[in-house]
Amino acid sequence: MTTERRHDIDWLRVIAIGLLLIYHIAIIFQPWAMFVGFIRSDNLMEYIWKPMTMLNVWRIPLLFFVSGMGLFFAIRKRNWEQILLERTIRIMLPFIFGILAIAPLHIFIYQRYYNLPYGYYPHQGHLWFLGNIFVYVLLLLPFYFFVKKSETDKVKSALSSLMSHPGGPMLISLFFILEVLLVKPQLFTLYAQTWHGFFYGFLAFFFGFLLVYSGNKFWQTTLKWRWLYISLAIILYSIRLVQFETEAPGYLMAIESNFWIFSLLGFGYKHLNKPSKTLSYLSQAAYPVYIIHMFVLYAGAMYILPLEMPIMLKFISIVAFTGLVCYLIYEFIIRRMKFLRPLFGLK
Repeated sequence: MTTERRHDIDWLRVIAIGLLLIYHIAIIFQPWAMFVGFIRSDNLMEYIWKPMTMLNVWRIPLLFFVSGMGLFFAIRKRNWEQILLERTIRIMLPFIFGILAIAPLHIFIYQRYYNLPYGYYPHQGHLWFLGNIFVYVLLLLPFYFFVKKSETDKVKSALSSLMSHPGGPMLISLFFILEVLLVKPQLFTLYAQTWHGFFYGFLAFFFGFLLVYSGNKFWQTTLKWRWLYISLAIILYSIRLVQFETEAPGYLMAIESNFWIFSLLGFGYKHLNKPSKTLSYLSQAAYPVYIIHMFVLYAGAMYILPLEMPIMLKFISIVAFTGLVCYLIYEFIIRRMKFLRPLFGLK
């Protein structure tokens, strides 16, 4: 199988993490922000939540799909011991460090903003994603290396043939529908530290690997039918928005999620699969920025929310503050201090 670098997959990871920052900042301006541990603005922007609900059905599943694809490329040149060691250093080490030293920081800022007693609370916070990924690697590694050794078997040929038709990727949605029907999540988009998030992420990670394993037919299909997939995603989102006020039955949201993802993979394959210095930089920065962004945006909220300015300007200012400060921390601290690099997932 190919070992070429897939720049479109790198771009999609970067874009998804960028959208995650904006999504988390949007929570600050929702009436329920404090119920999920966020600082809340006194003035609200509930109208921006509807576009956020469009993102919410696919942004986290896309990251799981892309992570599964990344593992496929990683095992091309490594044995299982090397993969396990590398993933332990690059995922488990930042996860543990983040629980102890990073996630508690935004709790301190929250306590200061609301004049609460200070307390140290090690917790997963937004880093739950890393814990899930590491467990998926442990569970699926034997299967992946079995597949690697038998890559010319009939299963791959059958999978490749199936993925050559536009309905092939759609069939994957059956597994996600089954997950929703069995687990019955209270909210489809409640992924963090829930069984629904764990199993849904497992499926996305697993199929991310299998889709790349199936060969070029899958990418040709998403390329050819990307407009169909995005049209169906928009139709389902419109139904969800008008008929169900953004929270449709889980099985519909699972289908919509996959249509968004397949269309993004198709558009990415067409437009983003080319190297650039910008991508090289952002691809390395994305992981550390993901780790630190929460305490940075909390700090931005603490300083910007009390200012006298229009609410939209506050939102834009917190976005700009978060992006700039994350860049400065990454560029001048994390990237340049060798002893810090492994703690933030860098080589």
